[in-house]
Amino acid sequence: MASCKVPRRSCSTIAGPWPLVMPRKGILNRTAAARTTTTAPRQTVVMFEDFTEEMVDGAGGLRLMVRHGGAGPAVLLLHGHPRTSSTWHRVAPLLVDAGFTVACADLPGYGRSDKPTPAPDHSPHSKRAGAGHLLAAMRNLGHDKFAVVGHDRGSYYALRLALDHPDHVTRAALLDCLPISEHLDRADARFATEWWHWFFFAQPELPERVINADPDTWYRGDPASMGEHNHAEWRAAVHDPEVVRGMLEDYRAGLGIDADHERADRAAGRRVQQPLLVLWSTRDDLEDLYGDPLTIWRDWADDVTGHGLDSGHHIAEQAPEDLTTALGEFLA
Repeated sequence: MASCKVPRRSCSTIAGPWPLVMPRKGILNRTAAARTTTTAPRQTVVMFEDFTEEMVDGAGGLRLMVRHGGAGPAVLLLHGHPRTSSTWHRVAPLLVDAGFTVACADLPGYGRSDKPTPAPDHSPHSKRAGAGHLLAAMRNLGHDKFAVVGHDRGSYYALRLALDHPDHVTRAALLDCLPISEHLDRADARFATEWWHWFFFAQPELPERVINADPDTWYRGDPASMGEHNHAEWRAAVHDPEVVRGMLEDYRAGLGIDADHERADRAAGRRVQQPLLVLWSTRDDLEDLYGDPLTIWRDWADDVTGHGLDSGHHIAEQAPEDLTTALGEFLA
């Protein structure tokens, strides 16, 4: 069972087929590799040396699963779809070595975090609601001010944290991200063809039925590139229908209430006040679709820098050293 190193906060063990995180030596140690299936007993998985794993209160009683460790300025790492916080297993220890306190949270509705109750307008899964949970969790961990790094869907929560809570977020780094409203305002046949899953996920009920029928075929995770322990945690997540529902609700909120919130920000003249770093994977399609992403981001932030990284979409897994170097220079 997972231990709780910080007794002043409530820490609960995680039930179910989830692989648990225990200390280990080296970010690529695979000596205790285990494959998790929906019927296998729980297995001990070794990742995140010297990190604490616990359930931390967000807002309104919703709890988030957070891994945290290190000493120094705090930085919150937010994963994308369909990953969990374990996607950072190669980056988080490097940032700790660079002198940061690092927190990696499962997004609301994802992984082992609590699942908001769906609503017709999808507001419980909005990035504004999620940012509120993440801020509360960080403050409960003792971090009133922190930097935030988000990838893919996690970048939308990071953006909302920066826009809604500028007194708490010191810097923001967004990976493979443009604002949702910018995507939608530019949507054409090519975008709809290549990013069709956004619109499929928005349909009621059908995506759950399709994905839950065969999650492995739908998501196609690769333990060789992900790392076996990260893959085991990811696979446990995508085999949980409640997680699948939570992830889909994230997308449904994105096309409606989240895009509305972004457009309201633009109409009111709200911008990202903090220094903003934008990174993108050059072997993904963001640059192919839109050219230089910085051109778009300059409409949203005054102090924006960034560049591409030689990687596929999952930068934290595929180019952890290059990513850590870029983040370390920005966060210093």
